[in-house]
Amino acid sequence: MNEDTIRLVTIGRILRRRWRLLAVLAVVGALFGYGTSVLVFPPRYSASAPVLLPGVWEERELLTQVDIATSLTVVDRTADALHWSDVSRSELRDHVSAKAGDGNIITISGTADTPERAQQLADGVAQQFVQFAAEVAGSGTDASVVTRTEALRKQVAETNRRISDLAKAADPGQTVESVQSRTALENLRTSLEAAMKKLQEADPSTNKSGMVVMGQAARPTGEAPPTRTQLIVGGALVFFLLALVGHLVAARMNRRLRTEPEIAAALGSTPLGAVDVPGEWPAHGTEGGGRRARIRRLLGADTRWDVPALQKSGDEAGRRLRYRRVCARLQEQLPAPRRLLLVVPDGDEIARRAAGQLLAEAKNDPVLRVVEVSVDRPIVPDRGTENGAVVVLSANTWTTEELAGIAEACADGRHEVVGVVVAGPVQAGPARSAADPPDDATLTFAVPGRATGGRA
Repeated sequence: MNEDTIRLVTIGRILRRRWRLLAVLAVVGALFGYGTSVLVFPPRYSASAPVLLPGVWEERELLTQVDIATSLTVVDRTADALHWSDVSRSELRDHVSAKAGDGNIITISGTADTPERAQQLADGVAQQFVQFAAEVAGSGTDASVVTRTEALRKQVAETNRRISDLAKAADPGQTVESVQSRTALENLRTSLEAAMKKLQEADPSTNKSGMVVMGQAARPTGEAPPTRTQLIVGGALVFFLLALVGHLVAARMNRRLRTEPEIAAALGSTPLGAVDVPGEWPAHGTEGGGRRARIRRLLGADTRWDVPALQKSGDEAGRRLRYRRVCARLQEQLPAPRRLLLVVPDGDEIARRAAGQLLAEAKNDPVLRVVEVSVDRPIVPDRGTENGAVVVLSANTWTTEELAGIAEACADGRHEVVGVVVAGPVQAGPARSAADPPDDATLTFAVPGRATGGRA
């Protein structure tokens, strides 16, 4: 998969073949989320209290009020009023927040470990904020300004009284001059009252000091995010996705060779053909009975998930024809007498079965001798009467470095690698038909055994 595009069929194959491992990792992630909810993010509850700011406020002024609501002064006053001995002032400030909304409303939120405390905290901060804002507005009004404003009000009242006296003293007749005089006086009274109203609205002492708490904070009925359920589900999902991505990354980094040209190039030889080996094959399971192997089998991690599903094979005659074509190519390539060494990697059961079938189909032309070599420390017997060596192996099993080691071991034994046979597992097809000639070849190894030891 190192050059393939990630497809849905690949993810489906992971889910089918590694579902037990993925399920266990999801459970571990859920336990991790639960532990996080207990140790790092214990259950919290949040309550909010709205505060109305009457008058006309600019956006920057509202932001200033938000900062005042969460300031140290307001929080310290709230802490003194609540008398919570188990929460410090700095911790209390971290649990208080405020934001400005539409309609000059500031929403003050408090977070605590219980719904009751969250409600008390939000209400306490809102009350202390309103009181502090009123004190700031009252102390910020100059006494001389207040005096001049009050004098102006008295002067307006006196002017209104004189206008009323002049209106009464005017000619009560219905002449044009008297009507115009009374109308002018009423217009003057209206303009004076409008100016006084605007003056009162522009007065900062009456405009922005009347903040009101719009109501008691509602007691929360659920936890504030992240809740314990969210952490548990999130932990399970994160671990599941990490396991899935880990499988995909491992497949991308897989260096096992899959195609005949790649395998032949790693061995420095030419491909002789591909043969089929029927049977139900495990996807390269882990051998052994240790505790680690048992755990891998229990989790389903002892099998290769990236091996494609077995393809259906043709009949036995078709499979035998592939082996005979390999033998024919060797007969064309080498002069008589043709004696060859069949090199099979140790542990490659598919290749071992293919080598046995190739030995049966050769019928001593060429004469084949099978040798299994260790991939970790390969060693090949020294050359005797053989004309060369043929490497038989399965695809998607060995890396370039491992095959290079086998080629080097053949060179150390003075064997030329004349060809490569790639064996692939297939599902067993139909049995041999009655028309096929009987096979009188005996499936025997010329020199059975397994080579071990260090590299020659």
